[in-house]
Amino acid sequence: MTCTLLFPLALCGCGSLDPDSRASDPGAGKAAHATNISLPGASATVSSAGGAAPTRPNIVFVLTDDLAWNLVPYMPHVLAMERKGETFSNYFVTDSLCCPSRASIFTGRFPHNTHVTSNGPPFGGYRVFHERGEELHTFATALHGKGYETAMMGKYLNGYQPGGVGGGEGFQPPSPEPPGWSEWDVAGNGYPEFGYTLNEDGQPTEYGFDPHEYLTDVLARKGLGFIDRAANARRPFLLELATFAPHSPFTPAPRDEQAFPGLTAPRTPAFDAANTAAPAWLSHFKPLEAQQIEQIDTQFRRRAQAVQAVDNMIALIEAKLSARGLAKNTYIVFSSDNGLHMGEHRLMPGKQTAFDTDIRVPLIVVGPGVPQGRTVGDMTENIDLCPTFEHLAGAPVGPNVDGHSLVELLHGQTPPEEWRKEILVEHHGPDLGPDDPDLPTRGAGNPTTYEALRTASSLYVEYVTGEREYYNLRTDPFEVHNLAAHLSPAHALRLHRTLARIAGCHGLRSCWRAQHLEN
Repeated sequence: MTCTLLFPLALCGCGSLDPDSRASDPGAGKAAHATNISLPGASATVSSAGGAAPTRPNIVFVLTDDLAWNLVPYMPHVLAMERKGETFSNYFVTDSLCCPSRASIFTGRFPHNTHVTSNGPPFGGYRVFHERGEELHTFATALHGKGYETAMMGKYLNGYQPGGVGGGEGFQPPSPEPPGWSEWDVAGNGYPEFGYTLNEDGQPTEYGFDPHEYLTDVLARKGLGFIDRAANARRPFLLELATFAPHSPFTPAPRDEQAFPGLTAPRTPAFDAANTAAPAWLSHFKPLEAQQIEQIDTQFRRRAQAVQAVDNMIALIEAKLSARGLAKNTYIVFSSDNGLHMGEHRLMPGKQTAFDTDIRVPLIVVGPGVPQGRTVGDMTENIDLCPTFEHLAGAPVGPNVDGHSLVELLHGQTPPEEWRKEILVEHHGPDLGPDDPDLPTRGAGNPTTYEALRTASSLYVEYVTGEREYYNLRTDPFEVHNLAAHLSPAHALRLHRTLARIAGCHGLRSCWRAQHLEN
């Protein structure tokens, strides 16, 4: 990683430079990473030799795809993380769509600042992220610049292709491996979990359909190997394991295909319920038919099966860290890029809405200084992860980041400033891209462009059509009754002004100031 040669170190972090200040980065030397670890049963191959932990903490970031809170009860090792660590119960994404959310995670910036507002060009995808130079200002470049070994494994951004061509016809990035990563094992179309290609440090490698080639298991083996190499080198490390699971087509590992017989999707009060005063995009849905409900139940069961391999991966990572003497100095961060609705509001499985099913996702952390079994209710968002990782690693957080470090909350401390009162969600729709893996299927819902303000007690949405939604979460936690027409003029104006301030903010100070409701 050569960021320190191009810029002062303080400018190498997430969102740290003006978005129009661009420079190239040839990347860094790559470590060899052949592994001979098999799954399942990889624990028998975990070595305990060497690898005393460096002073600076390690970070393992497990980012799942479309994993909603209702899958966590089926993940015993994630449940154990909740008991051993800290759960952020009011953690949200900037957009319930893969690429905009991931761009915010990498950079710590809202979609209106990354300009990644969809999964493909001209409004998003890997091509927009790359051409705007956003890859130069991620938590990877910041930590690599501070001497960390960094590895990216699994899913990167929509449109990235392992052969180096991605993001649209005729687009050829100068390097298939973005700057800041010591190791790069990234797939393009890994959704089926079999028959994919991995870019392994610049070398496209094809995988087939044998059980041992199941993608989540391959990522687990590669992650274990990376930890061994970093431990042997006595270097601090950041490892991102970004699974495609449990995204559609909801493919479980062969060993888990019979798990949870008879499991059905949760029947919350929002399931098959018609919203009152619904916006136009939602108002025409009819009650779910028996066949649709059966399909929802089948897909939910397959999603629960698919996350078993993710849960197993976490167990293997924990065992490896313990065996190498790294567990006490390593943070494990578990989260998702967005959630998924499955029958709520009469919608077939999908996302992209402002409902909690889609925007409120798990954030669970274990590690040094993290209190056991603690739940944090403060309003947090995926733009906070980049500055948090930088803070933990001792890297400076640049002024153009929109998020805020969670380290004080993570360590059970009271932040020196009053915490934010609300978060922003912004979505560009409807999604009509024929090649988009997240193109809504029939009945899934495809909302038009909106901006939303989520507080601890309410959800307020403004659509580009002029329609409004307001849900009082104290009396209507499942977001069924739209009360926007009943807001007092003063309250409606206050919400509108607050939303406008946040939707127009740029940088740490501006966004932090905007994210506090007026009295």
